[in-house]
Amino acid sequence: MKNLLRCAWMALTISTWGLGCHDDPPSPSPDAGTPDSGTPDSGTPDSGSEWDGTYVPLEENGDNFDTGPFASCTRILMDDAGVAVPCGSPESFDLSTCNRSTLSQVSPDGIYSVLERPNESFEFIGFLSSGFKISTTGEAETANTYPLRQKQVDSQTLYVSSQRTALDGGTLLYAFAGCEAQSASHLTGCYQTCTNGGQRRTFGSFDAVRTQRFGEPESSGIELVSEQLVTLGTPVDVYVTKAHAYVVSTDFGPTVDGGLTVFDVSDKAHPVLKKVVTLAGDVYWNSVWAKGDALYIGSGNHGVLVYDISNPADPQMVRGVPGDTFDVHTLFVDGNRLYAQSTSANQELIFDVSSPLNPVLLNRYTVPTDENGFGYPHDAFAYQNRLYINQMGQGYYVLDVTDAFNPVPLGSYTYDAQIGNLTHANAVGTFAGKTIAFEGSENTNAHLRVLDVSDPAHIVKIGEYSMRPHTSIHNMILKDKRLYVAWYAEGLRVLDVSNPTQPRQIAYANTFRDSDPGRLEGLFAGAIGIRVPGDGYVYLVDMTRGLLIFREP
Repeated sequence: MKNLLRCAWMALTISTWGLGCHDDPPSPSPDAGTPDSGTPDSGTPDSGSEWDGTYVPLEENGDNFDTGPFASCTRILMDDAGVAVPCGSPESFDLSTCNRSTLSQVSPDGIYSVLERPNESFEFIGFLSSGFKISTTGEAETANTYPLRQKQVDSQTLYVSSQRTALDGGTLLYAFAGCEAQSASHLTGCYQTCTNGGQRRTFGSFDAVRTQRFGEPESSGIELVSEQLVTLGTPVDVYVTKAHAYVVSTDFGPTVDGGLTVFDVSDKAHPVLKKVVTLAGDVYWNSVWAKGDALYIGSGNHGVLVYDISNPADPQMVRGVPGDTFDVHTLFVDGNRLYAQSTSANQELIFDVSSPLNPVLLNRYTVPTDENGFGYPHDAFAYQNRLYINQMGQGYYVLDVTDAFNPVPLGSYTYDAQIGNLTHANAVGTFAGKTIAFEGSENTNAHLRVLDVSDPAHIVKIGEYSMRPHTSIHNMILKDKRLYVAWYAEGLRVLDVSNPTQPRQIAYANTFRDSDPGRLEGLFAGAIGIRVPGDGYVYLVDMTRGLLIFREP
């Protein structure tokens, strides 16, 4: 069930990313820590005085809206008998109307993020994400993370293809052909996917950019203090308490096992590895939080794992709660409440953690699914007795959780109805007496929405902020008047939101580098997890580089 839910939305938005239906590399929950966990409340009452509370409501256009074909090569060539030439071959692309001489400027080295648009003959349901990696120095070359099958890059041509085994045992081929280059790091063209040699063919145009950002310094307004590689799986989330950073990993990357890596960060410039924890048969650890002497981990198989960190360098397993065999994707602690989101069960679990090492299950709440039974809680943020749920596939939901045994739905906000609302993460605070939410989806062209949620029955969009359409937001932290965003390939972005209608970037760090060993292409690569615990530092998790510690701007 868990994988079916994950595959359902990924099939709509990703189509060809190499990690397939194993899950979007996952989502740490936003930070709203508690005093006893060493993290100040990120939803501080009235954090903005620069704004007088007035705004003009903004139209909601969703993440994806059709801009038309990216390139002119939008038809398949036929042979003399009118039969389509071999699916995905260089000869099958009609490039006759392309300005191919411009392709000479394309860099033959680098990782490219690809935004795909299905051909006009298809109903447009949103852009798809893919990518390729090419090299002239002998590095591994891939398309959609699979080794290249064929490549031709010269002054008139950029063609790459790869092939993998499909779920039914057949073959699935991906092919990209350049049509025109706008610069050394930007080109447009057409793509094909071919199932079993062409029994099924999809076709469309693409827009590709070098994933590593060029034209701006590696960082601005923020200082990198230290960097620590995490060798256990793919690191995705971090929590900082008791002068230790607890990094959890999923089962991608250098090893097949996820788990927990513990660093002593007393000296921020020189973190010290203290312990690595794994659990046989449970390799997908996606989120982490702490309260007092308890460390909570969202587990792929055992719900919430509870560890005793009274000795912070040596976590000891207490037990898994509530005792079921199912997944918990993300966690959020607010005072004496622990909220755990289960994607497979489509449940919001509410625990009493007044005794931190002994969580007591109070309720399992299910957000009603749509008519197709699709939707699940991906993340949540608790603030002033309300729970703001990113119900992936359905929308952004608000519950009154004053009574944990009887949550009351208050309202919702939806967008991108055709492809499902891929809402992913959020953070909430008070500005000029209004309750303001910052929300982001996990999708192509994902951008930040600023919502007035003071009246959850009538949520209004009042602001937004975007980066490249080839990239996606992953997680965010609201601290006073600043919003810290882990924006995958865009790295760390720090926004001044003192006037929430006009978010303004004040600092950034580009963490994605082509040269990073093991770096892959695709929408879900780069900065993923983040904490700002109030000790003067920002702790960022990059899926390849590991734990990066910055001095707060």
